[in-house]
Amino acid sequence: MLRSIILGLLIAATAAPSASAQTIYSSLPLSGAASGQTRAINDGARQALQEAGGMAGGQAIKFVTLNDATKRAGSWTPERSAANARRVAQDASALAIIGPFNSGSAAVLVPITNEAGVPVVSPATTYIGLTRRGPGAEPGEPDKYYPTGERTYFRIMPNDVVQADALATAMRDAGCRRVGAVHDAEVYGQGVGTLMRRAVARFGMKVASNTRIRRSSRRFGAIRGDCIAYTGITANGAARMFGRVRRTAKLFASDGVAETGFTRHISRSVAKRMTITISTLSPGAYGPAGAAIIGSGDPYKLYGYEAMKLILDGLNAAGPSRPALLGYLRTGVQNRASVLGTYSLDANGDTTLRAYGLYGISGKALVFKGAITAA
Repeated sequence: MLRSIILGLLIAATAAPSASAQTIYSSLPLSGAASGQTRAINDGARQALQEAGGMAGGQAIKFVTLNDATKRAGSWTPERSAANARRVAQDASALAIIGPFNSGSAAVLVPITNEAGVPVVSPATTYIGLTRRGPGAEPGEPDKYYPTGERTYFRIMPNDVVQADALATAMRDAGCRRVGAVHDAEVYGQGVGTLMRRAVARFGMKVASNTRIRRSSRRFGAIRGDCIAYTGITANGAARMFGRVRRTAKLFASDGVAETGFTRHISRSVAKRMTITISTLSPGAYGPAGAAIIGSGDPYKLYGYEAMKLILDGLNAAGPSRPALLGYLRTGVQNRASVLGTYSLDANGDTTLRAYGLYGISGKALVFKGAITAA
């Protein structure tokens, strides 16, 4: 009897978590145009952690949300992104970061967290230069984001090569012949814009103009084409630009404007002609489990949910430490069954998911119109 009691106590001691909790952070713009989507991401992450009982790898896990935006800017800022990165890098309890939401923010955050060996799992960034060199990337990318020489950034949203092909496919299918390309000069906008223009030419259409706009831009006469496609974020003058271009043009945009901060500030005429590519699909496309998680909320909730669940599963499989989690993310994510679908993470840290949703706008809200699977 005494032997059984001692054995039971030893098993309990082995299974008990340590007294100090480990931390998973998120770094997202919690104010500004994207705040609806980023709240959904954090809600999804909290749900996944709650379903896991607040535990992973035998450790208690706490979730801390950081804001990389300011109300004055209306979007992320380099200063806030860098400050968040330094805070996480200096926190010995930090195991990982969920985020950022914007690719420009990732370009600031990732080099800082890379030096500290902190895994970054992004539910939203798509800029190609963060993971690969070549068309759409700048000289020195992606190596300049990894000063240690080791990859620490991973994403569960398809990159801009996939989005660019989806956007060009949507324009081809809509009968576009001459495309007016517009970007905002941020790393995301320039990157997906370059890739989109290449895809447009490859699909037999002509790039009629290539124009940069700024937040302060008021004149848009240089934008020409029977179709106009914007690759950039809402905060850089997207709504104003679409309201002043050719009224008969068909309008397209990448997912940088997939937010209420854009849809609530365009006219009915613009909304009727608008198609937006977004990697999120309709709730029903994710099956009963995905639809139940989304509920009546934003599909981005699924990306927050899967980002957290991926991290927790990695901690359970490999152990509750940064090096163990990094090893899992680099080599252990193959044919993973998830609420987003079955995917792997390749050697660059990119997901193998290829589906993009096509959305229109009705009643100031995004409405799912169908899906495209990019090559």
